[in-house]
Amino acid sequence: MRNALLSLLILSLPITSLAGEADVLSAEVEYVGGDLYRFKVTVQHTDEDWNHFAKAWEVLSPDGIKLGARILQHPHINEQPFTRSMTVTIPKEVNKVTIRAYDLIHEFGGKELTIDINKDKQDDIN
Repeated sequence: MRNALLSLLILSLPITSLAGEADVLSAEVEYVGGDLYRFKVTVQHTDEDWNHFAKAWEVLSPDGIKLGARILQHPHINEQPFTRSMTVTIPKEVNKVTIRAYDLIHEFGGKELTIDINKDKQDDIN
């Protein structure tokens, strides 16, 4: 009886998630034209289910303004790490951006990546 009560108590406790925060592992940026840049970002997160998965990644200016966000529509349980792309408008005065990922439980807080935007290539094309 005591073991049954102990088991019931353990089962009623909140389950702590085993998956950590979503990390940005790498990013490539390519100048597209005008103020547009194509980002190819690799994220890693131990997606568990529809309640705990990497839901987005975003590109921020040095002063923290969100320049773009890629919303992820489903868990990537069997595809880790995974890479997704998006095109972002980067103002001319921005030479560096930070990329961070978001998961449904921890929100932001995993490994971020700060990269330089190569404005020299832009000048060569114009």
